[in-house]
Amino acid sequence: MPVDVLIVGQGLAGSLLAWELIRQHVRVMVIDSGEINASQVAAGLINPVTGSRLVKAAEIERLLPAAMHCYQQLEAAFRQQFFVPMQMLRLLKTEHERRLAEQRLGQAGYQEFLMNCPSCPSGIVSVFGMLQQQQTGYLKTRQLLKSLRDFFVVNDCYRKIKLDYREIELQPCLRWRDLQPRHIVFCEGHQATTNPWFGGLPFQPVKGEILNCKTSSVYPVQILNFGYWMIPIESYQFRLGATFDHANLDTQPTEHASNQLIQALAKVYPELQPMEVLEHQAGIRPSTQDKQPFIGSHPVHNDLHIFNGFGAKGSLAIPWYARQFAAVLNQAASLPIAAHVRRYYDSHFLSG
Repeated sequence: MPVDVLIVGQGLAGSLLAWELIRQHVRVMVIDSGEINASQVAAGLINPVTGSRLVKAAEIERLLPAAMHCYQQLEAAFRQQFFVPMQMLRLLKTEHERRLAEQRLGQAGYQEFLMNCPSCPSGIVSVFGMLQQQQTGYLKTRQLLKSLRDFFVVNDCYRKIKLDYREIELQPCLRWRDLQPRHIVFCEGHQATTNPWFGGLPFQPVKGEILNCKTSSVYPVQILNFGYWMIPIESYQFRLGATFDHANLDTQPTEHASNQLIQALAKVYPELQPMEVLEHQAGIRPSTQDKQPFIGSHPVHNDLHIFNGFGAKGSLAIPWYARQFAAVLNQAASLPIAAHVRRYYDSHFLSG
């Protein structure tokens, strides 16, 4: 069967890369185990200014427009809404954060993303005040991935199968089962740590747990960011997350994490009662040691590639990098060195 690119993994990275390649008339096959992946569990938040230091995401000026264009394009193609724009209230946790927020509000590069919020909405407790964050929202990741999988199936470019690396032949030509692709791109999320060609890269996977909740209370239709986040998703329902656990890398939800999230929300929003947990999910984010994605070709086998490691910023970053990497595979562009796996070529991280 003629295929140009075999993509391993149908999370957000693999799906958006496949979509971009198909748009460029590249013949693609996506293979995936069909198991729940981190993208299906993730909140899908897009937030240009993050962290305790209130820093703009690197390359936000190109990442954000590319993300908005990609999701608008997908919405037009599938006639569904995937990205929900929604303002975010950022609760400031310390006096240091409050002073830093005042500085950011005076900086020209932050004014399109941050606004002063002089008073808290009724029922919300924030001793050090809050900011209103602009150009924020969330991606309906699970809905988007289902739509794309259905599209791939209809177009005969999807197979539900768990990859056995031993079935990949490198010589005399690249082959997997009945396919002879020109390229194989691994978009496996945290499972890439066992990949025989890219598993030595310094991944830093982290477990995150999220709750889907219901309440009879009326609350603001805004994302609440208080170290964790609360995302209204429909009338009287919201998502609450996410925890960070580097030690226990499994996908089993825990009572400890559930209590942690509920107690944290109760401190800042004590009037949000009663609350019922409808669903409790856990996933493993494919984060990296230097917080930059792993993209590019293997130093020895240049028809094997990786497109992975976007962590919690995947919804924002993947669309631009997918477009750029699709052009790389067509030899029409290059990658930023900060994201290219070439930064590890002279180390021991890449094998065989």
